[in-house]
Amino acid sequence: MAGARGLLRHCPLLLPQDRHGTAYEGFVTAQGRDFHIRILVPVDFQLKNARIECSWHLKKILHGYRHILKQRLHSCPDLVSFMVELKTVLEIALKNTQDLHIPRPPEYYSCLVRDLEILGWNKVAYVDTGLTTVRLKAEDSCGRQHLITLKLNAKYPTEPPDCLVDFPVPFAVSWMPQNSLIDIYNQFLAALESLKEFWDALDEIDGKTWVLEPENPTRSATTRRIAIGNNVSVNVEVDPRHPNMLPECYFLGADHGWKPKWCLPFPLWTFLSPSPIRRDPEISLLRNLRELLEIDFPSRAVLEKSDFAKDCGICYAYRLDGSTPDQVCDDPHCGQPFHQACLYEWLQGLPTSRQSFNVIFGECPYCNKPLTLKSSMKKL
Repeated sequence: MAGARGLLRHCPLLLPQDRHGTAYEGFVTAQGRDFHIRILVPVDFQLKNARIECSWHLKKILHGYRHILKQRLHSCPDLVSFMVELKTVLEIALKNTQDLHIPRPPEYYSCLVRDLEILGWNKVAYVDTGLTTVRLKAEDSCGRQHLITLKLNAKYPTEPPDCLVDFPVPFAVSWMPQNSLIDIYNQFLAALESLKEFWDALDEIDGKTWVLEPENPTRSATTRRIAIGNNVSVNVEVDPRHPNMLPECYFLGADHGWKPKWCLPFPLWTFLSPSPIRRDPEISLLRNLRELLEIDFPSRAVLEKSDFAKDCGICYAYRLDGSTPDQVCDDPHCGQPFHQACLYEWLQGLPTSRQSFNVIFGECPYCNKPLTLKSSMKKL
């Protein structure tokens, strides 16, 4: 109760959203201005694992202070203490954010509106009330829809806006003071066409195979984990600049499940990259993968994704922090899949396991077959 009163005193606009005190939403006030914020606290009330969500505006203001706020989350004993620290940091950030204090002259608005009218309002997907954020839409030659978000500062058009796009490569704008939104839009269209073959290749993979990861790929995603068989998949990394080149491939799964004839003995084949087979640049990437792997990928018309999406044998879930099970027991009578993090934690807890650097040797939780797990995780 005392904590609730303290929070009400320091942040009267931040209100609890549940009876357990694990979710708060509202506003934090600094220099007479209110900023929307949402705080999610875990059930054990450990602030170091709390999640903070805020508006783009507040996120931009606090961008250079993220490491400080992270330290405060780890050191503050309760939410009230952290909110006091957050308001102090926000006050300092506001004083140091000069762009917020630069009034936009009338020429800024007249120039922006003129550019939008010349460009065409049919190409505008969103404009904020302050005329500082503009989102434009475009369609490439294959009919795919794309967005570009422009964050304009007070010196536009002398200085270019910040451009946010869902691209697998950096999008650098060529800009001169006499340029306008039309020039950015034309550069955006040119960039879309330069990535056409890359998106064509991945769209074919997404449409004709069972992609296990990512679940909902963005246009910037360059990898696909494709199901091959029961507990066996291939991870493909496509170069967006050279989509017709043979992609880097490595395999996930048990040795008894499947592997190409030309692969090295297990477990080396799991990390083989790139493949030693040349591809024909005249045919599609997916067809080349079929010939490379000497297999027809499971058909979407015959099988369901659930036929490949097997839950982890330790946590009994399919997704864990966005990851799917990518480790499989090699015993053909077992074949149980696991998340790498779950299996690593399990093996660490066994007194019979031994570890050498980032490789741990232990036994399968189900069949006791010897397991070797190499971890690339920074924190376990």
